[in-house]
Amino acid sequence: MQYYTAPMEGLTDRIWRQAHQRWFGAPGAPARYYAPFLSPPENRVLIKKKMAELDPAANPGAPVIPQLLAKDGALAAWMVTELRRLGYTEVNLNFGCPSGTVTAKGKGAGMLRDPAKLEAFLDEFFSRTEGPVSVKTRLGVTRPEEFDAILDIYNRYPICELTIHPRVMRQLYRGEADRAAFAACLPRCRMPVCYNGDITTPAQLAALEAEHPALSGIMVGRGLIADPALLRQAVGGAPASKEELRGYLDELYHGYTALFGASSCAVSRMKAHWHYLICRFEGSEALEKQLRKAREGWEYEVVVNQIFTLPLK
Repeated sequence: MQYYTAPMEGLTDRIWRQAHQRWFGAPGAPARYYAPFLSPPENRVLIKKKMAELDPAANPGAPVIPQLLAKDGALAAWMVTELRRLGYTEVNLNFGCPSGTVTAKGKGAGMLRDPAKLEAFLDEFFSRTEGPVSVKTRLGVTRPEEFDAILDIYNRYPICELTIHPRVMRQLYRGEADRAAFAACLPRCRMPVCYNGDITTPAQLAALEAEHPALSGIMVGRGLIADPALLRQAVGGAPASKEELRGYLDELYHGYTALFGASSCAVSRMKAHWHYLICRFEGSEALEKQLRKAREGWEYEVVVNQIFTLPLK
């Protein structure tokens, strides 16, 4: 079974990928790090700042898979060509993002509203590109039963792997992932299948592997931000120590400070990581409130120093 990291906007960027690989990459190293989605520019002029995220020189040693968010098949195929010029082989198509700002444009999970448009996109896309292309999807827009028609479409194309997040678009990330719907669709999938959704502990990961041993992979997102040693524990390794967490988080903070040019900007990004991770510290409720109020680097550093005086759960 292979483990992958899910693409999470504002969290699993190149700074995080390098820090996670350095502190928690082995044992249990992810087979792939999926990068947060990139939208191909309509004028077909690449934006250097956005492409810097996928610069091979900025991702040494990390097996990165770019993800595309698009609704124009020809434009997406053009972008795949550009990414392959950088040395990337597999590219992932995003039909799973449930964000309202994305789906309102007919992208991400919004593509699932109209199966005919989804099929037209894939027709155009695969007529213009070759090589490994994977897909990340939801079950539908409002009901999991919609996935029958969606899967019929996916099965007609040379998708190298299908990652299924068993929620519908309107759920966002609320409620439980529909494991029963996921299990029901597996026999009909003609391509390798990866599972994604609500994996937060090594025990959950082991149970899913035991239940579905034929899966090609398991993709972990929020669970890995909350516990960066999750995959290491899944293969029998040790939980994250306080010293490792301190080194890892300090590397993220300094990396973001250097990237953005100001510690105050780095604080905002670090809060997104702490939102998931702070629950690992006993009695952190009061300090969590202080952390949310921090704006400047020195305020953030004072609160973090206090957090690290607390015991780990």
